[in-house]
Amino acid sequence: MNMNELNGPAGATRKIGPVILALNNISLSFGGVKALTDISFDVRQHEIRAIIGPNGAGKSSMLNVINGVYRPQMGDIILRGEQRKNMDCYGAAKAGIARTFQNIALFKGMTVLDNIMTGRNLKMKSNFLMQALYWGPARREEMEHREKAEQVIDFLEIQAIRKTPVGRLPYGLQKRVELGRALAAEPDILLLDEPMAGMNVEEKQDMCRFILDVNDQFGTTIVLIEHDMGVVMDISDRVVVLDYGKKIGDGTPDEVRGNQDVINAYLGGEVGVSGSKLPADVTVGPYSGRFPHTPDQDAK
Repeated sequence: MNMNELNGPAGATRKIGPVILALNNISLSFGGVKALTDISFDVRQHEIRAIIGPNGAGKSSMLNVINGVYRPQMGDIILRGEQRKNMDCYGAAKAGIARTFQNIALFKGMTVLDNIMTGRNLKMKSNFLMQALYWGPARREEMEHREKAEQVIDFLEIQAIRKTPVGRLPYGLQKRVELGRALAAEPDILLLDEPMAGMNVEEKQDMCRFILDVNDQFGTTIVLIEHDMGVVMDISDRVVVLDYGKKIGDGTPDEVRGNQDVINAYLGGEVGVSGSKLPADVTVGPYSGRFPHTPDQDAK
């Protein structure tokens, strides 16, 4: 993502490119517990790739493998055509991978602006002493990064709370701030771990709009974990389904919705008949066809 595009026109042409990230035969165990077993899938440039599955399916473990929190015992991670061995969190961030977390991981005593500024850390070149003295090049660099953070704040429409400590904000706004911190790092690949968990319908609509805008306008590749099937089926280009650490489905939303193994995993047993589809229990706004949400649609 290029921060210089933040003020660009909405609805820029969106083209899905070649494979940017491939995971081949990934297996991850904790002692005798197998979290992931022989999982393979890829992520294409500029797409929204969803990972879904029941609780305990291994979704968050897969994200932790991608950004270096966990190192799998078996399998390969191919990023931009190069095999990444022993990649840690710092290496993943340097490679252009940013993420949000299932449980909010913000500095509650710091302001919104300061939290988003932490996402610029890897972009800063001044040493610790120069930053402490706030002198010369360090001061100029600080001002430049602060301007980038302000652009993210404008994009997420949180100008009114920019000086508010994050701990005082409602849950939905804290989720938005965490998204802002990830965007401040200008990632090529953005990992979102249940970004809409615990939100009401209006908050989900706003978050969907921001996710689509990030993907459409900036071309950021997004890997998304989400339990709301309405959101997943509406905004995703492709969906991979995990169950008990194994892949049971992969394809377009329509292909996954009609996959009998997926239906059984979500609804239990052989409950469907041939041709049945997984229901979208909650639909949060008019996102089919990738049309951005506008306030006028709420009144209709």
